[in-house]
Amino acid sequence: MNRKEFRDLASPDEAREAIDSLSLEGGIERVSLEDARGRVLVARLDAELDVPGFDRASMDGYALRARDTFGADEADPARLEIVGEVHAGAEPDVALEAGEAAEISTGAVMPDGADAMVPVERTDTDAGGDAVLIRTSVAPGDNVMFAGADVAAGERALGPGTTITPRDIGLLSALGVDEVPVRAKPRVGIVSTGDELVRPGDDLHSERGEIYDVNSYTIAASVEDAGGEAVLYPHAGDDRDEMERILREAAAECDLVLSSGSTSASAVDVIYRVIEEQGELLLHGVSIKPGKPMLIGRLDDSAYVGLPGYPVSAMMVFRTFVAPAIREAAGRPEPAAATVTGRLAREERHDQGRHRLMPVGLVESGPSETARNGGGESAEGDGDGETLVYPVDKGSGATTSLADADGVVEIGPETDYLEEGESVTVTLFSPDVRPPTLFGVGEDDPAFSRVLDGLENPRYLAVGSRPGLRRLREGVPDVAVVAGPLDRDVQADNIGQWDREWGLVVRAGNPDEIEGLADLVDRDLRFVNRTTDSGLRSSLGGAVADLAEERGTDRREIVDAIDGFDLGLRAHESPARKVIAGDADAGLGLRETADRLDLGFVSLGEQPVRALANPDRTGKEGVRELERALEDESSVQR
Repeated sequence: MNRKEFRDLASPDEAREAIDSLSLEGGIERVSLEDARGRVLVARLDAELDVPGFDRASMDGYALRARDTFGADEADPARLEIVGEVHAGAEPDVALEAGEAAEISTGAVMPDGADAMVPVERTDTDAGGDAVLIRTSVAPGDNVMFAGADVAAGERALGPGTTITPRDIGLLSALGVDEVPVRAKPRVGIVSTGDELVRPGDDLHSERGEIYDVNSYTIAASVEDAGGEAVLYPHAGDDRDEMERILREAAAECDLVLSSGSTSASAVDVIYRVIEEQGELLLHGVSIKPGKPMLIGRLDDSAYVGLPGYPVSAMMVFRTFVAPAIREAAGRPEPAAATVTGRLAREERHDQGRHRLMPVGLVESGPSETARNGGGESAEGDGDGETLVYPVDKGSGATTSLADADGVVEIGPETDYLEEGESVTVTLFSPDVRPPTLFGVGEDDPAFSRVLDGLENPRYLAVGSRPGLRRLREGVPDVAVVAGPLDRDVQADNIGQWDREWGLVVRAGNPDEIEGLADLVDRDLRFVNRTTDSGLRSSLGGAVADLAEERGTDRREIVDAIDGFDLGLRAHESPARKVIAGDADAGLGLRETADRLDLGFVSLGEQPVRALANPDRTGKEGVRELERALEDESSVQR
């Protein structure tokens, strides 16, 4: 009897290397939004519009000009004439002048001339009903959600490698995206061998030693769970010709062929001979129990793995060796537990007396941080510390809060305070959720977005330079990206720095012939600023101070002369979008933004951008990966 003997068994590492040498990837395809759940993006998706796409009221009340309320209080309310109403879903048919107000509903479009609104609770109407008494003063922008406050046009929405979840689909829906580019699922052909096998549903004759085919369906379900597309082929007996025909048919149609059975040293187990003669046999036999008779090779243009016939052995081999390869080809992360226990990164107060579901994100701390909080002595380590849990909340009207979260912490109505360091249990949105390899916060910068595209599994919250520094001081993120001058010493490691050109974004061809900041002061031009959290706003403040000193005047006088200086938008591209729409003559922005949107640009200088690492996380692999990426100057320069 001619037998194949197992003499030189491969090690598990050699088996993994053999499988890694096979190509299982299925390419790229575009799928509709309704079919996108669980699929993996192959390219970054940027927002092509602002969400919301208009300035809207945050509550019921009155839209007005903030300056008309200055000095108003309970004792001395401001009296404004009511000139109309604006309802949600309707285009405003009123424009406000000085001393006028319009009744407005939650979510309604702010009318022209209004730059703030007052909630109805802080108002009274006069006896005639044609005027409203404002019992509080407001600043420009108060109680208004500006266009792009949730998601700003040009902002990085989802990065390559993102596994699309229901919360991501909500984000994509808000952006009007109906089709996304994803990794094609690797097609996996499944062939069970053995004369003794019977498909479930068929008659079983136990007296002949027949058994139901367990492996085909179990492996198919496991393939789908790992992110592949399972294709079941007809059962193959132990006849060599029939086995070869089915295997080659599967190889012609699939990226990977999985068989179960016919891989041992028995004379009737001939599948390894088919692979030797018709393809390439890379490995036969692994030093593992159960699962020794494993086979790895190529058949025609397809990868091939032969699993043992016993169901337990087949599944052990599949889970240990094959499932990770399918997940990698599909871009799927390793599975994680459905709940995670972690330490709250900062205190959280909640005094509304209601049961609360708090969206949270996860980040791995470093060992030295554990020691700092009472875990004993530890040198600067590799980042393998405990799990930190931080709240994620942009407000009930924001779409993207859940896109930045990993799970939910439930807080009972009797709890109004959770202290920093308190242990909490996180219910993950999906068992597949895992903490990001790198958690960063700070400035919205297009060059840094390109760097993030090359990292394994980053998460970045564009909160602005100042909030980014504040969160870094609190010890939550791994890194903060800060633009412009630093107003104080920061206890952090600078792991990368680059420059960006900033200035005024103007209409194409610069028809207004704007030459610099002085034109905004001396001429009747409309300007759109960034928020005070932005590093660009800090540099602009320095330029304003310089102009004031040059003219021998007060800085406030310069600011007051610029129409729109006090109203700032959150993201780096938002002012440019206002210029495109004709709502402004100039906006604070970057040359890169102007070039990308085919707009004109008036340079005001160059600004440094720094990536600052949490001192306790410098040994974390995600931080090291970022530092290596930043060392490549081409990754942050156009």
